[in-house]
Amino acid sequence: MSSDALRAATARMREAGVDELAIRVFARYHEQLQDQVTGTIPEDSVEPLPDPPSLESLTPSPEAVRAALAGTVVVKLNGGLGTSMGVQGPKSALEVREGRTFLDVIADQVLTLRRVHDVAVPLLLMDSFRTRDASLEILRAHPGIEVDGLPLDFLQSKEPKLRADDLFPVEHPADPELEWCPPGHGDVFVALRTTGLLDELRRRGFRHLFLSNADNLGATCDGAIPAWMAAEGIPYVAEVSARTPNDRKGGQLVVRRSDGRLVLRDSAAVVPGEEEYFQDLERHRWFHTNNLWVDLEVLAGRLDERDGVLGLPVIVNRKTVDPTDASSTPVLQVESAMGAAVELFDGARAIAVPRSRFRPVKTTNELLLIRSDLYRVADDGTVEAATDRPDPFVDLGPEYRLLDGFEERFPHGAPSLRGCTSLRVEADVTFGADVVCVGDVHLTGERRTVPDGTRLEGDA
Repeated sequence: MSSDALRAATARMREAGVDELAIRVFARYHEQLQDQVTGTIPEDSVEPLPDPPSLESLTPSPEAVRAALAGTVVVKLNGGLGTSMGVQGPKSALEVREGRTFLDVIADQVLTLRRVHDVAVPLLLMDSFRTRDASLEILRAHPGIEVDGLPLDFLQSKEPKLRADDLFPVEHPADPELEWCPPGHGDVFVALRTTGLLDELRRRGFRHLFLSNADNLGATCDGAIPAWMAAEGIPYVAEVSARTPNDRKGGQLVVRRSDGRLVLRDSAAVVPGEEEYFQDLERHRWFHTNNLWVDLEVLAGRLDERDGVLGLPVIVNRKTVDPTDASSTPVLQVESAMGAAVELFDGARAIAVPRSRFRPVKTTNELLLIRSDLYRVADDGTVEAATDRPDPFVDLGPEYRLLDGFEERFPHGAPSLRGCTSLRVEADVTFGADVVCVGDVHLTGERRTVPDGTRLEGDA
């Protein structure tokens, strides 16, 4: 492995018209790959995050909330394709329930926010080159979603996938588009700079960004947080929530002992052999929701100080060039996490938020939950829990992993899960209409259809 690999990769990026700043960021990560930088965070170098203030404890006046929202922009990370669920096109175009996609719900949330507070909060999608067209088509079906003079989206950069053996850009003549990948959601800060949006938003008087994943429908724009930031001069806020056994592998904020700064540690940054500390729910009580709030002026200053290269820790994803073909060429995808920027902001804070602000859909297990009678989506886009019970544990078998198989086996929609504590499906089962799951349900055995109106309980 040599700098020849880096030169080949950056040359390909220039040929594709990638911005020079994005190329410099990629080059830094490529050099770290060659130097085998691990990016790990040892347990003895950090302290657990102290209990942060809660969202409920913030009590700004309605006037302060409205003033803060008038200077706030909502950014949704929308570059994902949902290939792990077999989704064709943007994951956010997937139907959540009652014919509404993630993007339909997000649009309703933003339009309601504007109407209630009488402020023109812009919505921006950070799209990838593969999600843009379909996503904009959905948004434009919502009259008034555009804010005069601002686009509905901006494109994150793209970079070549690298051969795992020599770090040269991969060749895949069967589908050259698969030779490229987005650089992870840490690219949001670079993309805002290279597209000119960062300067344009500042010129228009916007002060705060609210950033979250498009597949997290609980992440609505709460004006109490930017009002708090404005009142106390806070440059960066990360939302955290109390960990449960389901969050053992999720990212966490910790305090670096050497300088007292907040840093993000995810599973990839754990030193081998220290997983027990990372997963200790009593020691590390909070998980990182990837809902962030950033002061635009401070962000611009950090970018200027670093010539646009923030230096976020590298994340290396090992895949194949065609993610649907395990026999295709092994590749590395170099990424960064936007939440890692927390350590760059003096005075960054965490805030404890209820679990309702973290409702991601990463798998068909979670899709079943949100489509069930455990939740409802109000006209204003609010995702509401229909019960105060914890969500049941759901583990669907391999037949349900991809969307087509999932839809085929739930032709009448999700079973009732209100009285369910766990649902494990190890058989190939098709569910009839009005099926009710109660307690711990475990389905094994031969392929079959559960008749309409069946009550499932225990082993079946």
